[in-house]
Amino acid sequence: DGHSDLHVGISSSRGVVYNYDQEGVHRDGRGWEQCISIPLVQPDMGELLQHWDNLLEEFSLQEAWLPHRYEEQQHNCYTFALAFINRVRQGRGGAALSKAEFTERFVLARTREAARYLRLQQLLAHSDVYIVPLDEQGQQ
Repeated sequence: DGHSDLHVGISSSRGVVYNYDQEGVHRDGRGWEQCISIPLVQPDMGELLQHWDNLLEEFSLQEAWLPHRYEEQQHNCYTFALAFINRVRQGRGGAALSKAEFTERFVLARTREAARYLRLQQLLAHSDVYIVPLDEQGQQ
């Protein structure tokens, strides 16, 4: 709705979302069906994909992500996700991203796109419009 904080996680190759909150790291196989997905791994990073799950599991077990370390404004789910992304980037010789830089380069475009679709859905839900799904032959 544009007035709530986002909850952020990192997905394993099997779709399990690792996320951090005041209870520590969670590994959720469900509950993220309506999330905004931001692809981070490019097609030419095949060797990274082979190690992604191990890197994510090892990272999630670090002391930094224990429940008592959680702090709503400074050490939260976004910190967890960005720290993992930066660990992977630095392991590949890339520079770390700041919160502002990551938000600008990756998050804002996707959230703007999602907001446009949500506004369209709300407009259609309150109008006299009926959307008919096309069959496979009619999708030309």
